[in-house]
Amino acid sequence: MPDSGYELMQTNADQTRPEDQIESGDNEQDRSSGGQDASAESAPSLAPEPAISESMNAEIEAAMAELSAEPPASTRAIRGPRVVQAGREYRKGTVVSVGPTDVFIEFGPKELGVVERVNWREGEPIPAVGEETEVIVLRRDDNEGIYICSRPGAVQKADWEMLEAGQDVEARVTGTNKGGLELEVAGHRAFMPASQVSFEHITDLSVFVGEKMTCRVQRVDRRGKGNIVLSRRELLAEERQAKAAKLRETLTEGAVVEGTVRKIMPFGAFVDLGGVDGLVHISDLSHDRVGHGEKHVERHVKEGQHVKVQVLKLDWENNRISLGIKQLEADPFAQAASEIAEGAVVTGKVTKILEFGCFVEIAPGVEGLVHISELDWKRVNKVEDVVRLDEVINVKVLRIDKDSRKVSLSLKATKEPPQREGGGRGQRDARSADQILKETPALRRLRAKFQQGGGLKGGLG
Repeated sequence: MPDSGYELMQTNADQTRPEDQIESGDNEQDRSSGGQDASAESAPSLAPEPAISESMNAEIEAAMAELSAEPPASTRAIRGPRVVQAGREYRKGTVVSVGPTDVFIEFGPKELGVVERVNWREGEPIPAVGEETEVIVLRRDDNEGIYICSRPGAVQKADWEMLEAGQDVEARVTGTNKGGLELEVAGHRAFMPASQVSFEHITDLSVFVGEKMTCRVQRVDRRGKGNIVLSRRELLAEERQAKAAKLRETLTEGAVVEGTVRKIMPFGAFVDLGGVDGLVHISDLSHDRVGHGEKHVERHVKEGQHVKVQVLKLDWENNRISLGIKQLEADPFAQAASEIAEGAVVTGKVTKILEFGCFVEIAPGVEGLVHISELDWKRVNKVEDVVRLDEVINVKVLRIDKDSRKVSLSLKATKEPPQREGGGRGQRDARSADQILKETPALRRLRAKFQQGGGLKGGLG
């Protein structure tokens, strides 16, 4: 439009009026006869003011206004609404080309962006042509007329001039101090507080020295030698949130999953399922009785141990997940109850000696109680007078209670009864199990005394 207006002005300048031609002719005569002064007076008439119509003038003004209103290419904004987060501009566009090194995205007519393929990790799917994707606009390349972009969450190569808060960079750990980690990024020293390294408290931060880790820039101060503060905790939190959202869709009650023991507590162990934590209560930790306390829990699992668990209950509203380990293991009591019959004589090892009797392991993970009254035919004052710890003995199975998971045993039932007066040998104990286990005043006193002491710590009896 500006060029056409300029041509119109030139054309009108050549089309002079008749009276101008007459005046021009007179001036020519004056120049030929009148000398230098006449020529100087007639000079203005050689370049008369062009006559421009009102319509042409309006068209020229409109074109000039449009030209002056268009911003320079380097400051031209991308069409569409702007979404700014942490000082960075996010845009959505359509993939128009996928090359061996770059992915081209169209934001609007004649507005293209380019993202390097290295922004997608190995194994991650790259969007196909026609798909919509979101990118971060870094800057505009005026020479190529294209926007340089990156993928949200992608690790950028640190550049001191381009470094800003909210950017994800890769840094190398160079050392430690009392407050956290010392790192190097973009050729400058950086610092990461100990609280920003991980969710859990890490006693020895020196294990990270020499490693490279992905961090998020929290603060950049370019005064002096520069001050850069980094965080790793934010990225771990975002990763856990993404995994937790996926688990909400896939996790079901009864499912068997793998996890890592994250924390030991007196009442159980928390297991990280990869985004969310679930609790294995001490009652679901083992088929054996587990006492209350961290030491008792640590006998079965350790922090950092990889375990296989079963999902028992899901309560997403209260963020509670109940897990079980013993549900995936064979119940030794049920197996022993099916293989050992009441009245059978079996071999076992004395595992515990108490005031009221001893416990004997008759099968892996299955213990039964030999009451003090069933140790010998004669009166026994101390259990240690009859049996010793870790001694292997033969015992008779008196009763197996599957509901209470208790096994009652007898040692004296495997021994010959004492000889009667007159030299005759006595008979074996012909009493039934109910008669043998009949509660006596002495047995009641021992049971009451034992219950006041806190109960059994483990085993079956």
